[in-house]
Amino acid sequence: MSHKPENQLALSIGLTAKTNQLCLGLESGAADILELVTPTTAELLLWWFGEDMVLARSGLNFHAWQKQAILNAIVAHEVLGKNHEHWTLLDLYKNCAPDALLTGTRLNEVAQAKHAHPKYCFKMATGTGKTWVLQALMIWQLLNKTAALAEGIDDARFTRQFMVVAPGLIVYERLLDAFCGKLIENGNGSRDFVSSDIARFADLFMPDANREPVFAFVRGNVCSKTEIGLKATGNGMIAITNWHLLNDSDSVEEVEEVEALGAPLEPQDVISAVLPLMPGRATGNSLDVLDRRYARGNVLEFLANLPELMVFNDEAHHIHEFKREGESTEVEWQKSLSKIAATKGRRFVQVDFSATPYNDVGAGKTKRKVYFPHIVTDFDLKMAMKQGLVKSIVLDRRKEIGALPLEFKAERDEQGNPALSEGQRVMLRAGLKKLRKLETDFARIDPTRHPKMLVVCEDTTVSPLVATFLQDQEGLNEDEVMLIDSGKKAELGEKDWAPVRQRLFSVDHHATPKVIVSVLMLREGFDVNNICVIVPLRSSQAQILLEQTIGRGLRLMWRDDEYVELKRENRERINAGHEPGSLLDVLSIVEHPAFQSFYNELIQEGLAGTTGDNMDDTSATGDVIAAELRKGFEAFDFGIPFILQEADELRDHTALDLTALPAFTAMTVTQLTDLLGKGDTFISQDLQSATLFGDYRVDGAVMNVGGYNEYLSRLTRRISQALSEPVPKGNKVATHLAKPYLQVNTAELTGWLDDYIWTQLFDAAFNPLDGENWRVLLLQPVVDHITKVFAVALLESEQKHVTGQTEVHLRRLSEVPRLMMRESHSVEVSKCIYTRLAWPARNGGLERAFIHWAQADTQIEAFCKISENRHTFARLRYVKDDGLPAFYSPDFLVRTVDAVYLVETKAQQQTIHPNVQRKRKAALAWCERINGLSVEQRGGAPWHYVLLAENVVYEWQAKGARLAELLDYARLRPLANASLQQQLI
Repeated sequence: MSHKPENQLALSIGLTAKTNQLCLGLESGAADILELVTPTTAELLLWWFGEDMVLARSGLNFHAWQKQAILNAIVAHEVLGKNHEHWTLLDLYKNCAPDALLTGTRLNEVAQAKHAHPKYCFKMATGTGKTWVLQALMIWQLLNKTAALAEGIDDARFTRQFMVVAPGLIVYERLLDAFCGKLIENGNGSRDFVSSDIARFADLFMPDANREPVFAFVRGNVCSKTEIGLKATGNGMIAITNWHLLNDSDSVEEVEEVEALGAPLEPQDVISAVLPLMPGRATGNSLDVLDRRYARGNVLEFLANLPELMVFNDEAHHIHEFKREGESTEVEWQKSLSKIAATKGRRFVQVDFSATPYNDVGAGKTKRKVYFPHIVTDFDLKMAMKQGLVKSIVLDRRKEIGALPLEFKAERDEQGNPALSEGQRVMLRAGLKKLRKLETDFARIDPTRHPKMLVVCEDTTVSPLVATFLQDQEGLNEDEVMLIDSGKKAELGEKDWAPVRQRLFSVDHHATPKVIVSVLMLREGFDVNNICVIVPLRSSQAQILLEQTIGRGLRLMWRDDEYVELKRENRERINAGHEPGSLLDVLSIVEHPAFQSFYNELIQEGLAGTTGDNMDDTSATGDVIAAELRKGFEAFDFGIPFILQEADELRDHTALDLTALPAFTAMTVTQLTDLLGKGDTFISQDLQSATLFGDYRVDGAVMNVGGYNEYLSRLTRRISQALSEPVPKGNKVATHLAKPYLQVNTAELTGWLDDYIWTQLFDAAFNPLDGENWRVLLLQPVVDHITKVFAVALLESEQKHVTGQTEVHLRRLSEVPRLMMRESHSVEVSKCIYTRLAWPARNGGLERAFIHWAQADTQIEAFCKISENRHTFARLRYVKDDGLPAFYSPDFLVRTVDAVYLVETKAQQQTIHPNVQRKRKAALAWCERINGLSVEQRGGAPWHYVLLAENVVYEWQAKGARLAELLDYARLRPLANASLQQQLI
């Protein structure tokens, strides 16, 4: 068998290729996969990945590799696994990677009993959002099972029974936070569901119609590890536990003895054979152990008896087999999972997540990684670093560290008592020096960001020495150093552990602690963002331990859009072999040269860099600076009007003067009567065509109405519709009007119509009930005349009354006290509330030219570049070309003595884009509405919208024209409006 990763990951490669083929066109809703999944899954896929929804959610979306993981799982389980009574790992290989079964021992391996159920492993780098994928898959299962049961179908592919298994306490607590929300302070263990991932990111996870059922399921069915099998849940369960509940390794090992037949039994043997287990102080018989073993047995029995179960293993590198004395042995809790799965067949599904799903095998030159066989998606650290989804890594190469001897473990005296070696002290001082520099430089641009240092010790006897050294010799206070290890909770007890846990989980938001010292407890699941320096004081050379240690510091700290360009430049510099230009989202590892071989692969691929002593004189934030509000900024501020409440406009009508309404004079009653033939057809061909009335297209001289009264009713509705919207050209008028004209009492209108027909219509008395006189009223010319006369009369008789007042609130740009920007891509300005204004590093030439022009033009009183990330209130709503609502922010606000301008700068080819045109209409309508307010309400001068094409800006600037002149010339003006006409007819 080849040990190259690409061959070991053949299943992932084959499944991904198959998935991508099925998902071509998914963004536009035209993918083959949509026809192969349930309607529920299809709806979810379009919600998660449809282009319209992705754009509508802006930044709240799955990244490309989360998307790949979700799609691979759905294809593997729902699409490929359809119509299979049994669906095993072997079956998945046969579908996606049959050739892999022909190499080495892969066929024998995946055919083992422990793989005889659906089994999927997601290889995802630390910090890339495994929990979101887990929650999305759970929602996919839950909604599908619910929909199937509602139709009376028992689909074995889906379930409402879930168990999430964490490797340790920290991940366990994090999962409870994700599903149930943060603990409420002094809330006796209750949690705030609003702070859970499911609630906070509901816009991403599920359509509106599904939220309440999902929320209800999660709130009512989550079981903590102490509630599994005991808590009464609805028709489903989300059990969250750690692996200790499933681990049976603390049972006393039984030693087989040779039985001597006929020998007298020892008294204690007689007692133990007759009596049950007795509590005692011996190992295995303490009350705690007995209670735990009893409870565990009940939980395992409960889980084994469930008809179906989907298990999510977080950080799953804990669960698979390891070698002991040359023989492969499954870890104990994997045995428990196998017992739980035994009775369920394909209704037991195992989903594993791990950044390091492999075992280290061999030693020295023969050492290699052996990946788990069920990996279905591969997103490793290298890919995550290339895409900027995690921090960049640099090794701190200081002269004093390079001079250290190769042996740098803790020293021990004759009694085995440890003491820090000189090498360890040098590394700690180097890390602390780096941390202090980061603290100083970060505080200049954002005092709320607090970098942290993580020290990973070789064992629990060394960690207290590190804490003592940092406090006694490096001047740190006791609250600035936090010592945490795997036995901390047991040592403190539940009550005293709670504040420690709270402090540990919230380190990002507080200045202290500055340094976290730990052994193994923080090796996985310690999900904080502000670890910027790691000092590994370890002796192990295991690759998996190294990757897990580094993983604690990979999560992004500077996620704001204004830092994206700077971080991209850092990655490019590291890739080119240079030192990074800044340390924003850069993880510095103070590593001994003896362990550099671990990083050589990353360095060779341009993914990890180095820093040396010369970085001490370079700002850790590069050229990022803060542009503060200037002194006297009020003179340059902009107040954007927000209409909080409109004044109510009521309409009523004065009574119509029927004698003033014009009569129908085009034809006499006799002539109209002659047009009526016998039966129900028109004689006149031109009158027969396209005659629309009521609910029917007229085929003859008589409408399909029962008589004069029904005619009046239809005519009343006809006039109401004519006043609200054009008459459709089809053969039916809408029976339910979306916008009915309700400002007049319809019964009163019917009375006016009746009086008009009897007295004024033909400029003489007319009795529609005499014989069948009323039939002439059905002719098109008569209907058109009555409709036009009454529509105009009603509009002219309208009287408007305004009640209440329009309430307007001004939001000022100065509500944002500072903007972060690159010094190299910004300039000092004097007519803005901020001391500097910036432009994009890429394709920002037009904005740069505009800023310089506005600064130089004496007719410009004030201007400001809008920051989409900070001035979130300075945006307008518009409807995109595809009909979905969206927001956009103009580029600049500019004030002259006469007006305030919303300015949008675009390249010439962009100005004709349909969405740009729609933004333009929305901005024009907004300005028109704001200009309808009083001068006091809108804050002074009128507002105008200007769309400037790039060539126009440069052309006017080259001619020496003023920017103020261009803005007045180019401002968009509203089109002529019918409401401005003095007379309707």
